[in-house]
This record gives sequence, structure tokens and C-alpha cells, in this order.
Amino acid sequence: QVQLVESGGGLVQAGGSLRLSCVVSGRTFSNLAMGWFRQAPGKERESVATISRSGGSTTYSASVKGRFTISRDNAKNTMYLQMNTLKPEDTAVYYCAVDRFWNEQRYEYRYWGQGTQVTVSS
Repeated sequence: QVQLVESGGGLVQAGGSLRLSCVVSGRTFSNLAMGWFRQAPGKERESVATISRSGGSTTYSASVKGRFTISRDNAKNTMYLQMNTLKPEDTAVYYCAVDRFWNEQRYEYRYWGQGTQVTVSS
């Protein structure tokens, strides 16, 4: 059984930083491409950042590029999202997702975390 446990969310002032963690168990971590997503109230879920199995390839949404950094530690079965220079519009529930696969016309993920709330005050 695959389990994803997220942590690191919280309340922070604009301009501050947070680091999210996602610990994965039940699968061989190094075989999994993965990513972070977020969903704000009343909005659709959006991709924030993705990372390849080796960690050598990353992608970012335009809204976070230059401020957020996705990384992984295959020895610790953990993925991270370092979030700097946070803005009120970054407020959302953040989800980690693992085991990316191609489904007809887009990438999807088989397993999802429970989500962690990030709130950025102005």
C-alpha cells in the first residue's frame, strides 16, 4: 500500500518561506516521477512543480518559477518543496503526487497525499 505523508504547511507572512515535505512509502521511491500541486478555494487544482525520477529534470509553473524549488532525497524517500518569497496568492492546499504516467493526452499521477494547508497573510 502506497502512503504519502505531507508536512510543513502553516501560516506565514508575505515574503516569508516554508518548506513542504512528502514522505513516500510502499513503492520504490527512486522509480517514481512526482510533483507538487495546489488548490485554492474556488479554483481548480494546478501543477506547481514536477521532478523526474533522478531529480535531474524539474519543471515549474510560471507563477512560482524563481521562488519555489522542488527537490528529492531518494535515500530518505522524501520530496521537498522550498517556497520562498511567498505571496498571498500562494495560499492553497498543497498536495504531493507520485508515480506519474502518460494517459492518452496528459500526465497523471496514481497516488496523492492528503494535502497540507499553506496560508500567506499580507
